[in-house]
Amino acid sequence: MAADSEPESEVFELTDFTTASEWERFISRVEEILNDWKLIGNSLGKPLEKGIFTSGTWEEKSDEIFFADFKFSVTHHYLVQESIDKEGKDEVLEDVLPQSMQDLLCMNNDFPPRAHCLVRWYGLREFVVLAPAANSDAVLSESKCNLLLSSVSIALGNTGCQVPLFVQIHHKWRRMYVGECQGPGVRTDFEMVHLRKVPNQYTHLSGLLDIFKSKIGCPLTPLPPVSIAIRLTYVLQDWQQYFWPQQPPDIDALVGGEVGGLEFGKLPFGACEDPISDLDPLQAPHWSVRVRKADNPQCLLGDFVTEFFKVCRRKESTDEILGRSTFEEEGREIADITHALSKLTEPAPVPIHKLSVSNMVHTAKKKIKKHRGVEESPLNNDVLNTILLFLFPDAASEKPLDGTSSMDNNPSSESEEYNLYNQFKSAPSDSLTYKLALCLCMINFYHGGLKGVAHLWQEFVLEMRFRWENDFLIPGLASGPPDLRCCLLHQKLQMLNCCIERKKARDEKRKTSISDNVTNTYPGDAVRPGDQLGPDNLKDMDKEKGEVGKSCDSWSDSEEEFFECLSDTEEFKGNGQESGKKGGLKEMANLKPEGRLNQHGKLTLLHNGEPLYIPVTQEPAPMTEDLLEEQSEVLAKLGTSAEGAHLRARMQSACLLSDMESFKAANPGCCLEDFVRWYSPRDYIEEEVIDEKGNTVLKGELSARMKIPSNMWVEAWETAKPVPARRQRRLFDDTREAEKVLHYLAVQKPADLARHLLPCVIHAAVLKVKEEESLENISSVKKIIKQIISHSSKVLHFPNPEDKKLEEIIHQITNVEALIARAHSLKAKFGTEKCEQEEEKEDLERFVSCLLEQPEVLVVGAGRGHAGRIIHKLFVNAQRLTESSDEAAAMAPPEEELKRMGSAEERRQNSVSDFPPPAGRELILRTTVPRPAPYSRALPQRMYSVLTKEDFRLAGAFSSDTSFF
Repeated sequence: MAADSEPESEVFELTDFTTASEWERFISRVEEILNDWKLIGNSLGKPLEKGIFTSGTWEEKSDEIFFADFKFSVTHHYLVQESIDKEGKDEVLEDVLPQSMQDLLCMNNDFPPRAHCLVRWYGLREFVVLAPAANSDAVLSESKCNLLLSSVSIALGNTGCQVPLFVQIHHKWRRMYVGECQGPGVRTDFEMVHLRKVPNQYTHLSGLLDIFKSKIGCPLTPLPPVSIAIRLTYVLQDWQQYFWPQQPPDIDALVGGEVGGLEFGKLPFGACEDPISDLDPLQAPHWSVRVRKADNPQCLLGDFVTEFFKVCRRKESTDEILGRSTFEEEGREIADITHALSKLTEPAPVPIHKLSVSNMVHTAKKKIKKHRGVEESPLNNDVLNTILLFLFPDAASEKPLDGTSSMDNNPSSESEEYNLYNQFKSAPSDSLTYKLALCLCMINFYHGGLKGVAHLWQEFVLEMRFRWENDFLIPGLASGPPDLRCCLLHQKLQMLNCCIERKKARDEKRKTSISDNVTNTYPGDAVRPGDQLGPDNLKDMDKEKGEVGKSCDSWSDSEEEFFECLSDTEEFKGNGQESGKKGGLKEMANLKPEGRLNQHGKLTLLHNGEPLYIPVTQEPAPMTEDLLEEQSEVLAKLGTSAEGAHLRARMQSACLLSDMESFKAANPGCCLEDFVRWYSPRDYIEEEVIDEKGNTVLKGELSARMKIPSNMWVEAWETAKPVPARRQRRLFDDTREAEKVLHYLAVQKPADLARHLLPCVIHAAVLKVKEEESLENISSVKKIIKQIISHSSKVLHFPNPEDKKLEEIIHQITNVEALIARAHSLKAKFGTEKCEQEEEKEDLERFVSCLLEQPEVLVVGAGRGHAGRIIHKLFVNAQRLTESSDEAAAMAPPEEELKRMGSAEERRQNSVSDFPPPAGRELILRTTVPRPAPYSRALPQRMYSVLTKEDFRLAGAFSSDTSFF
């Protein structure tokens, strides 16, 4: 047994040499990504069309991999194209070069204006880049670079991928790449050189050709032809002969002005500086032009809106901005607490008129002028009067406008203006709120800043108080209840207008009732022909006449306004009011009908057969959105209990109860069924039945929901008393609501005001941009404006939008303004308006439009075309300004200078160059040679070079035969 167990006790140590290293796992992960992206094999695309690199769609997809703890990102860049038909692929593609090698020789897309740098240097339509994931990381050592290149080479060989794979080395700002592309028996190495200064021997073409020849090492003599593409870049810096027509505005001007327009109610527009700083004409067999845009040109509209938005972030109140509260100071002057009780107990009557709110405000206004002199006021009188006349045009006429001042300015629902203010939740463009926003915006920018805003708002609130107390309607507001589609401030002003309208109507009705009480009727009452005025009726008439007169007198004498029922309740008590419940319909039928509007068709009361009359009812109370929210919160706090639900129903049925009382007063002897037939006909169901005599008659009854026990309609009907609308407690207390609105306006800080009016300012800015765009007709701007409207409607339609989102909207508007200003600038430079020939004008306008929308534009006809001749003149004039010190000559038109200097040949003989030294030179050298041996396969070779003052770069792609070397 011991011998048998001996081998089991032995221990063997096994070393596994198959464990993958970090390097092998890295290569495996690269291969896995290439397989996942299906980059295996050769997929040929269509031949590259001219300009496809710029006009085509580029896409990319990325992934991340690790080499030990070092993270890399792998990105696949490719031009979206359809693949060609792959029938017969096995037979045809055996000797076909990879697509990237074929692209090296393509000349249709040299120097693309907008593309990845590797696309510009090598003309590739598809490639993969392996780069450090973090911006701070970089592959700096040569050993690491070689290790990554080896990994790339192995991964390409193992997978059979024929897409070039690049590795980014050195710091990212240097844009240094090395890479490789493999095909069946062929390989292309991508190499690069980057220096800060151009070596002297390589500043000319022959030096660069020497480098190219030495790299390809062609064993053939003579060397096969090398094709060369050259691009010279010239920068035009001087625009001195073309002054920018937009000058900074005169801030002292009140109205008018050429720049932007300082007229109140209009936003300015345009750039205060030339938004085009450089123009790059390109000298080559073909001319192309690129516009270099000025960084953040100062634009009036953007500045206006931006500065107004800054007010939203201020926290000061109006009192803090304008000084100590004048009400507090006045209180200190007249208040003496020791005499407070004696004042209350004095037998002398209190002079009510001296304690009116209007007198307080008037005194406060005097105090404002007293404590802040005219010279200290943020707004001088001329500016203030101009603004107030603009906001309140009815103040200019001797007779203030009454009903006509409240105009119906709601545009049709189909119009674009309706959609804008509805989407932005602002206000109609001809409304008082909209005009106020524009005036405050201009005051903030030109006249006094935040103090000017506070001063104008204070004057505006005083004007609102004056109009309320003197029954003057507010102009520039649509009639009717507050429009919930508009901003809250606009709704508040509409609510105040509703209060003024109700107050005026009530005053006129009371005055009319005094003159009409000779016949003992009220507006809307109906008098039957058989009625005659007996002694009792005359007594009632005299009694009522005295009460009405008393009420009207008290209305005008006192600011302590109480608008409950008139004090003639004794009449109701003696007239069967209480007996309505005890004696039923019989006693109620004896009541005198009151408050009738007109007869309701042929309907009659069910019990006594009298005609059914429509009563004069109270209009429902108008509500602003904040009041609706408060009401909703109160109703929600009542809970879901039975008692809470009952109380909620009673609160919501105030209007129903008022209408029932009016109906009872107009139709003595009526019942609930009569009211339902008028108020809610669907709840009264009529059916044809056969009576005892066999006749078909209509029989009606209340609907099922009206028969529910403890129905709110039944309870309200039993509670309702026959009281006409004129004697009911008002559903809408216009005095209280007006004071609430005026208090709301008075406590608004400038920041709150700016928040309320910012949608109106943005609305006005969008309209201004649309107006200016219609003059320039730029298609790209139209798309951007639609995007701004869509974005703004989403942001502004909800309360309290985020500042960041508002800043984005303002930034978009500023960008559009700069784009339109650039169009105006380019049209001025190319003289599109001065062209006499229609064809030439159309060509130049098309050229300017392309300059705005495309990164680079081909000049039709090069230097011989319309645009080319203008560009040539610009460069000639710039050269003349540089070389000549004669200021008078410098201001001469370029056409005269060309004539003075003669032809181009004469200028060359006089050593006067039309163009400055090129700011940059780019060259592409291409050839096809066998490499590395004479008997190797002829393969494409390419080298790109760029030379500027501070940059020298060589990017070479050198192919070699790996089968016959």
